Amino acid sequence: MSQLSTKRLTKELKDLKDKGCPAGITLLESDDLRKWTFELEAYDSIYQGEKFALMFRFSDQYPIDSPAVQFIVNNTKGYLSPVHPHIYSNGHICASILSDGWSPVLNVAAVCLTIQSMLTSCKSKERPPDNDGYVARAPENPKKTRWEFHDDSV
Repeated sequence: MSQLSTKRLTKELKDLKDKGCPAGITLLESDDLRKWTFELEAYDSIYQGEKFALMFRFSDQYPIDSPAVQFIVNNTKGYLSPVHPHIYSNGHICASILSDGWSPVLNVAAVCLTIQSMLTSCKSKERPPDNDGYVARAPENPKKTRWEFHDDSV
């Protein structure tokens, strides 16, 4: 990893461990500085009582480049991708802050909070209309998808 990436990730990880994660977000794994896993809950929402696992993968270009972030699907703990209009069944998330809307001032906690807020504000559990087609042809890394952002009402 680059010196910038290592320094930034080390600081973010220290902050998360020292100050704690935001409510409803738990750091599960961070042994590898390149890959972190969180458990996420969306209280007072249609997802009340459900828990989801969110994986972050960092490139050498972080924080200049956004992390690859996706929900973990079908792991041994039984986590699934939330049924949400902007989240595909393979765990990929269509959110501008993970793509063109990324800014180096954002951090892991801010991304977690944004995704948690996406879930909390959702009014109906449904998949994106193109879920099946996208999942059939999707790259393994969600950052290789060219998203079209046309609906921010969910």
